[in-house]
Amino acid sequence: MNTPTDLTLLDPILEKYNGRRREALLPILHDAQAVYGWLPRDVQTAIGNTLRVPLADIHGVIEFYTMFYNEPTAKRVIRVCEDSACSHAGGKAVMAAIEAKLGLHHNETAEDLSITYEHVPCLGMCEQAPCALDGERPAGDLTPDDVPAFLDGTYPEPNAKPYGAPLWLLKRVGKVDPLSLAEYEANEGFEGLKKAIKMEPMAVVELVENSGIVGRGGAMFPTGRKWRFTRGQPEDGSEKHVVINADESEPGTFKDRCLMEEDPFAVIEGTIIAGYATGAENGWIFVRGEYPRSAKRLRNAVDEARKAGYLGKNILGVAGFNFDIEVRVGAGAYICGEETALFEAIEGKRGFPRIKPPFPTVKGLFMQPTAVNNVETVVAALAVFNEGLDAWKAQGTESSPGTKLFCLSGHVEKPGIYEVPFGMTISEIIEMAGGVPNGKSLQAVLMGGAAGVFIGSDKLDTPLTYEDSRASNIPLGSGVIMVFDETADLRQPMYELSRFFAHESCGKCFPCQLGSQRQMEILDRIANNGGAKSTDKQALLDLGFTMTETSLCGLGQTAASAVVSAIEIWPELVE
Repeated sequence: MNTPTDLTLLDPILEKYNGRRREALLPILHDAQAVYGWLPRDVQTAIGNTLRVPLADIHGVIEFYTMFYNEPTAKRVIRVCEDSACSHAGGKAVMAAIEAKLGLHHNETAEDLSITYEHVPCLGMCEQAPCALDGERPAGDLTPDDVPAFLDGTYPEPNAKPYGAPLWLLKRVGKVDPLSLAEYEANEGFEGLKKAIKMEPMAVVELVENSGIVGRGGAMFPTGRKWRFTRGQPEDGSEKHVVINADESEPGTFKDRCLMEEDPFAVIEGTIIAGYATGAENGWIFVRGEYPRSAKRLRNAVDEARKAGYLGKNILGVAGFNFDIEVRVGAGAYICGEETALFEAIEGKRGFPRIKPPFPTVKGLFMQPTAVNNVETVVAALAVFNEGLDAWKAQGTESSPGTKLFCLSGHVEKPGIYEVPFGMTISEIIEMAGGVPNGKSLQAVLMGGAAGVFIGSDKLDTPLTYEDSRASNIPLGSGVIMVFDETADLRQPMYELSRFFAHESCGKCFPCQLGSQRQMEILDRIANNGGAKSTDKQALLDLGFTMTETSLCGLGQTAASAVVSAIEIWPELVE
């Protein structure tokens, strides 16, 4: 392990990035780590000299992102999900089988540097639980008997499980080769863009405003209004940006992965329409590091779209419509799903959230006007152009028009991604997924994801709309519906959610950094190490209140939401 580093292997990478600055730091670290398996000190020094970034800053970035390594690590890393959907589907037995086969435990690397083994937070394949990654190769629905095939590379890669009607956002999923531009074009591909560029940019903005589409990542800010604000910034020489937030890292969420892997050209087309509407020159798609297949397919789609004239200068003959896209890959930090932390990551920094205002539409990426949209959001906007505004608004409700993607996982017969019109009730979509299997009864549902809330069976008739969500204090969030049957010990998912937030807190503000850690410690004892104390309930409620009211960003503000909701419904869990 102390063998001197062969820096000649780094020369092609340094040449590739020669002349770049700090914004290229994450890509060059990824490229270098692919060569060495980790990032030795002399490699960091050479990178710093090339990008003119201080070594201390590079070390700080490597330490921040869990998928970068500054200690000897294998090029091949086995990552097994440890979060709730996988845990309750038999993930621990799969972990045990892998550990027995490899002779390694969590966070261990073989002495010959042939393989590294890790337990990791959610891999975004909750409908395929238990799931894992072998390097860049995903695997789902694993059992202990599948482990030998998984490790020798013969276990089949998973495909998306789309359900619902009408299928507008999912219309090509599973039906079109995601690597083929020709097949995409033969199935209405780039027809929406062609319609958009026949309109004035402000007419495109107004159409999206009239569609009622709001942010599908959970923030629910009106998309058309965001585009209007970005386009309306003064022409002072600054460039404008469209950033697609594909850092889908919340337990229970997998809708964006499905779109990126199975219909990547639609993501590209929706992004180009956003660029046209906002007057942006630059598009960025920031994909979480645990989605290697998504990143690969998006990059292929960008390359093919550029060759065909859908990206570049004077797109489709429209003079002055200049727009291109770069796919950026994260390195294991849920906080980068917060839009300003995402900017910091693209700029080559640790993913610390910024204080707002100023807001991104005024000073976003590189402190320039930026529209940030979720993957599903731009695909929904594309659907409006493909299907027509009247057809879109005919689905759903007046205040929640169109269709929405929901991620069904846990104890349902048919876990998968469901596209349904707004207005269907929670119980109806669970029945659509086949209901709770094996004759068991439903105990609880986690709504909205890790940052959401638990509900009991008395809330299942709540319609899935934005207006009913607000009235019932049941967040739609990123569309998570994770079902737990009567056999589940809810103390375990409460602990797993608290562990997730403690792991993912960036540490910038003390309420989140300390509060999430203390919350996890209490729930670990309750779930795994001796049970509850008489003071635990009030301590957890106090921690939740403090984090919610005083944390800097949405991570800390929602880190206790699910736990507090469970305590309020089932106080006996922590008494």
